[in-house]
Amino acid sequence: MTRKINNSYELGQSNAPDTGGDMLKTRADGTLVWEGVADTTFVPYSFQGSNSGFIAGGDGVSNTINKYAFASNVTADDHGDLLTARRNGAGSSSTTEGFTAGGHTGSASNLVDKFTFTSNVTASDHGDLSASIYAKAGHSSSDSGFTSGGADNSDVASSIVDKYSFSSNTTASSHGDLSVARTYAAGISSVDSGFTASGFTTSNTTTIDYFTFASNTTATDHGDSSVSKRGVAGCSSTDYGFSCGGTGGGNSDVIDRFAYSSNVTSTNWGSLTVARGDVTGTSSTTDGFVAGGTGSTDTIDKFSFSSSSTVADHGNLNLGIVAAATTGSQY
Repeated sequence: MTRKINNSYELGQSNAPDTGGDMLKTRADGTLVWEGVADTTFVPYSFQGSNSGFIAGGDGVSNTINKYAFASNVTADDHGDLLTARRNGAGSSSTTEGFTAGGHTGSASNLVDKFTFTSNVTASDHGDLSASIYAKAGHSSSDSGFTSGGADNSDVASSIVDKYSFSSNTTASSHGDLSVARTYAAGISSVDSGFTASGFTTSNTTTIDYFTFASNTTATDHGDSSVSKRGVAGCSSTDYGFSCGGTGGGNSDVIDRFAYSSNVTSTNWGSLTVARGDVTGTSSTTDGFVAGGTGSTDTIDKFSFSSSSTVADHGNLNLGIVAAATTGSQY
């Protein structure tokens, strides 16, 4: 039996129908297979959350996890603790849990821990990265977390991309390399690819890399940010990546936007309410959220993915958290 692929949908494709039927699925080895989706409950994978953003850890080596609602402007709630206190981890999100990978505890860590979005409890151990690294960027596919770049205990910038499964507690595996080794970059996720924007090598960079979740290869250049900076927050809509704030010749308030579909220099998409570095991004289906950072200890900003304008204040982090160098995830 043969089937043509024209006018077919891939499982997880953002515009796939929700009425069921056969769809294409990409296996971990990159091959395509048909997946039968028989009922109307099928919901395509989306990186964005619909309910809440979560901010974990932070400068001063914190273990606090904060939770704030996307729909209301209020002070964040305490949502338990990381297994190990640390700063500059990399955040990833499954549909039910948040993950914090690596970070700095006084030295670089390889720990991956996870917490449930729906209950306030201490995070549990979920394996290890392939090496002890901090200041990595975090990305998420439908079934795996990814980290890119970072630095080791000698503060040497890394190009490593690691991959770990959301469903099993194991050591992460290598998933290729960035085109440029760097630290403190923004992690951004589309349905099928991770993007690593800006960061620091021996100086700040504008490079945006992308790598596919399905294949283990060296990342490719995907254009540039409009400003060289590090300590940048990443936010992700269905079609665009956003890199926000950061430090480059002083703290920045710039929000950059780039299309997943084209390799071009980013365009300006407005300004944060306060210029700051070491910021953390989370994403709802309609808006980007930028939390904390140097020069602004507890501010949460919100901006629309659909219109370019200066962002609005969206409440504050819980005052118990040190709000720079935190880790973000969304539910």
